[in-house]
Amino acid sequence: MAAAPKRVRGKVALVTGAASGIGRATALLLADEGATVLATDLDAAGAARSAAAIRAAGGAADARALDVANEASWQAAVGAVRDAFGSLDILVNNAGISHARPVTDTPLEEWRRVMAVNLDGVLLGLKHGIRVMRETGGGVIVNVSSASGVKASAGAAAYCASKAAVRMLARVAALECAAAGDRIRINTVLPGGVKTPMWEGMDFFAELTRHEGVEGAWRAVQQGTPGGRFAEPEEVARAILFLASDEASYVNGAELAVDYGLTAS
Repeated sequence: MAAAPKRVRGKVALVTGAASGIGRATALLLADEGATVLATDLDAAGAARSAAAIRAAGGAADARALDVANEASWQAAVGAVRDAFGSLDILVNNAGISHARPVTDTPLEEWRRVMAVNLDGVLLGLKHGIRVMRETGGGVIVNVSSASGVKASAGAAAYCASKAAVRMLARVAALECAAAGDRIRINTVLPGGVKTPMWEGMDFFAELTRHEGVEGAWRAVQQGTPGGRFAEPEEVARAILFLASDEASYVNGAELAVDYGLTAS
């Protein structure tokens, strides 16, 4: 049987939040499927490790520090891609931070930080990604929102609000590009719980770890989830790959839930 064709062969992709979790898994998968990948993250060393893993597997990748909440940082990253590779074909707006506080206990500075990374970061990615894709003939943008942008969770005010806003922002951008006649598709994935290092940085997870150990903490947070477990980052990455590929050539302004039915109820 002939080998399956590389689904994004010859494409140039920029992935944010690529140092770990969904971003790293996506960067590695896109590269394995033939793309040249720029792995970006505020954690420059982590992004470099992801790029090194791609090269060690025979793929093409570079890494760059990117603060998604900073417009100048976006301009520099997108400009570097255009100058080095001549185009930007795939942009994955994945970078995000978690936050767990109820409305009445949310300091304004924390709210603004969550919005700056989770929402402003996507806005700036769309803004500068669309501009360069218009110059170079089109492309695909995939935004990572969350099931929490559909299904509210008590104690996660800023996170839920930011991820809900990402959904609407992506729809607006998709309609604007379609109306302008751009060859740019913009879609969104909505992961449910995903087993990533983000969880381990949360206060309640640290408290569970003190009492139950790391494995016990993971068992606790996954209790009651659809399917009885969280997704692995690679499972979300495969959904992103589909939307980024020509297999999804007529999918635009859409949302793909990767949550084992969490948002179905």
